[in-house]
Amino acid sequence: MPTYRVGRIDEIRSERRGLQRVTVILEGTDSQPGAPERAYVLTGLVGPVRAGDEVVCNTTAVDRGLGTGGWHVIHANLTRPDWSDPGGGHVMKLRYTGVQVDTGVDEEHDPDLDPDLGGLPVVACSVHSQMGVVAATIAALRPGTRVAYAMTDGGALPLALSDLVADLVESGLLVGTVTSGHAFGGDLEAVTVASSLALARHRLDAEVVVAGMGLGGVGTGSRLGFSGLDQASILDAAAWLGGRPVACVRASSADGRTRHRGVSHHTRTVLDATRSGVEVPMPEGLEPGTIAARHRIVTVEPPDAVAALESAGITVTTMGRGPAEDPLFFAASAAAAAHALDLLMP
Repeated sequence: MPTYRVGRIDEIRSERRGLQRVTVILEGTDSQPGAPERAYVLTGLVGPVRAGDEVVCNTTAVDRGLGTGGWHVIHANLTRPDWSDPGGGHVMKLRYTGVQVDTGVDEEHDPDLDPDLGGLPVVACSVHSQMGVVAATIAALRPGTRVAYAMTDGGALPLALSDLVADLVESGLLVGTVTSGHAFGGDLEAVTVASSLALARHRLDAEVVVAGMGLGGVGTGSRLGFSGLDQASILDAAAWLGGRPVACVRASSADGRTRHRGVSHHTRTVLDATRSGVEVPMPEGLEPGTIAARHRIVTVEPPDAVAALESAGITVTTMGRGPAEDPLFFAASAAAAAHALDLLMP
């Protein structure tokens, strides 16, 4: 069950569209205030806060000692409880919760949206960090390529939380974003993964779409209980709509968990679950293992992911590891980017 505590905003540390990062002083159990603690504000849900505001914080993640997501979340502003910011339509996200929001969706305004992707390469990722490597590598190999990001609701729901997406947009490596399901905060809002791909193609004029969940994925160590399994639905949706689905392989040379060394069991499970035949690029020398015959494994000499990230000024880590600590993860992601461009070029 969630835990809520009252506190007071100490300082606004940073702000960008949809997000404030702040410090908050929580009331102590002995009525004495504690030290400032970090928190964030989803301004599209509760409105912006100011220093000195009395607020209600959801402290559950910190109380449970979570690393990913281990911030307090400002749940309500008691100083300014009345706030309104009308949304873009009648469709709600986070439906039937106390923070449901009328984001609207772009399908409302474009009911005749063309569903045909026309051979659009769609790189489906299973973890959020992969998409940064893919976008930076595409920019290095083919500057000016129009890359859009379609974010599912498999991880964090607010796109505003992703520093990686903010950096990619600021650097011009993404032409736009689409959030689907209960994920929200993209340039465009979509009901489904399928419609998010169509919106990226026809409303953002994307030449390549990178799709996957936001930060903060969930894993349990079981075969089916991991949020990255939604990679399969992205791949099948892309195939169904006439795109060219590319599976970004999750691989590692440094993960301490044997199930993720080499080709991760997550990738094997995703490809088992994907009903359509898709392209599976792999770096030279990586042993694919047993993968369904309907898929096409493509051996790729991976581009230099380190140089691509440095050129873009983007920092990407996976489980706290950079390219020097886990080169195979970055090579596999760069291979997916290179192969997507091979599909794009005549």
